[in-house]
This record gives sequence, structure tokens and C-alpha cells, in this order.
Amino acid sequence: MTNVLVLVGSLRAGSINRKLAEAAIHHAPEGITPTVFDGIVDLPFYNEDIDGDTPPAAAVAFRQALAETDGVLLVTPEYNGTIPAVLKNALDWASRPFGASPLSGKPVAVIGSAFGQYGGVWAHDDARKVAGIAGGKVLEDVKVAIPQSVVRFAETHPREDDEVTEMVRGALTALAEAAQEPAAAA
Repeated sequence: MTNVLVLVGSLRAGSINRKLAEAAIHHAPEGITPTVFDGIVDLPFYNEDIDGDTPPAAAVAFRQALAETDGVLLVTPEYNGTIPAVLKNALDWASRPFGASPLSGKPVAVIGSAFGQYGGVWAHDDARKVAGIAGGKVLEDVKVAIPQSVVRFAETHPREDDEVTEMVRGALTALAEAAQEPAAAA
């Protein structure tokens, strides 16, 4: 069984990206269990002064969830040409403690949707960059950027779209395969 922690960059309940995460959960291949971690909303802005011997409870819970997962799926829209602050902040918390990050070496894939014609590729590129610097093993070949989300999903949920289903299953399969690589090499 491969456990995948899903972080959604949009906090809005009706977000297309939240629905895309739901599609990933609904259509997860056998043996892969994706779980959305909603606690990123509770993380204070990263500040090394509060990240000492007793970090905030939200950060402890987040890092524990990261430590217990096999891979991470970032599902993000594009806000002003980049990733939402809540997702960047979560990745900042995930990058610590320096040298012992719970994200270190974990496979990370980035998917998402945006209203524009490119589906949020700038945000996805930035998310991959930040996740890699934070210690994640970024799957550069996994690229799921669904354009014109408001129009495409105006009357249907992403989980009902066959093309989307295939793309999210592919992303989850790639994460599961990457999660098994260290075990196979050992």
C-alpha cells in the first residue's frame, strides 16, 4: 500500500483544485491511498523563532503526516502567476528542521487547474522548484495542468471527466512507483 498526502493550494470549499483532489481520491489505482491534509490552513506563517523545541501544534501534526506518508501530491491553482501563499508556507514548514525534513527524499508530484489557457503551469513550475529545494524528490515528468477550469468544469465534477481521471491516475501511479524505488535499491 502506498500512502499519498495531498496538499491543496486553494482553501475555497468549492475550488476546482479541491475537486481535482477529490477526483484523485475517487479514482486512485488499487494499492494507492491518497488523503487530503486540510491542516495547512492552520499553519502560522513560517518563523524560525517559533520553530524551536516546542513548535506550534499545527506544524507538529503536519510534519507527522509528512513523515508517515510515502509521497506527496500538490494540487494547486495559479494565483498571480505563482503558487498560493498557503501552499508555499506549508512547503516552508515541510523543509524544516534543516537536514532532517520529513519531506526529504519523498516523491512529490504537482498537478492542478486554472482558469487561464495554460492551466497554471507557472504555479506548477514554482511548486516543483520549492518542493525540490525543500528536500522532496520532484517528479519532473508528471505534468497535469488543466486549462480553462471554470468553463471545463462548469457543469461537471473533474472526477466525471475521463481525461482528468486518466491524468490523476497517472500522477498517482508515478508517485507510487517513485516511492518504491528506494526500497528496490536497498
